[in-house]
Amino acid sequence: MDKNLLNRINELAKKKREQGLTPEEQAEQKKLYKIYLGEIRTQFDKTLDNVSVQEKDGEVVPFKQAYKKNK
Repeated sequence: MDKNLLNRINELAKKKREQGLTPEEQAEQKKLYKIYLGEIRTQFDKTLDNVSVQEKDGEVVPFKQAYKKNK
């Protein structure tokens, strides 16, 4: 994850708490949060690719495959 992205998010959050944000800064913050959450979701999805579940019958299957069976 880009360190500059996190720094800017933190700067805007601090400024928002202390004095408020301009409409331009609010739009920037919203855009940065969207990028940040997208990266978090991607990392989580990649983590789930490495998780396996043992079924009741002893079969070990990837988590995503096991989750689809339960739906």
